[in-house]
Amino acid sequence: MFFGSYNHTLDEKGRLMIPSKMRENIGKTLYIMQGYDGSLSLYTESRYQALGEEFARLSFNQSKVRDYLRLQFASTFEIDVDKLGRIQLPTALLSKFNISRDVIVLGIGDHIEIWDRAKYEQYEDSIRADFENIAEEISTK
Repeated sequence: MFFGSYNHTLDEKGRLMIPSKMRENIGKTLYIMQGYDGSLSLYTESRYQALGEEFARLSFNQSKVRDYLRLQFASTFEIDVDKLGRIQLPTALLSKFNISRDVIVLGIGDHIEIWDRAKYEQYEDSIRADFENIAEEISTK
């Protein structure tokens, strides 16, 4: 399970050092794709395989499913973790989602999110005051 938030700066080659607490659980290959709200999502090989199985159960006959799967798979890259725990973030994704060198890495349970730091701070500020209402709305009774 991934948790916590870590401020990092991409190096001049666009590489990200995976936080040491997260490195224990990631293996040598990761999958990065478009996330939600302007973030990038990073999945381990086993979680990505499970995600693919979930996607396979969706009906490709539905236009919204086709649209979603096309966008999702077209934005997916397989990336290797080097011996120092760094990953090369695809330039195409950094550009498309306006992610600068200053990032925040978030553990989100089954995956990792990568955000432009300034964008995440704005996002967090916009929802922080409503945290209790959000928790109440999503809780099961």
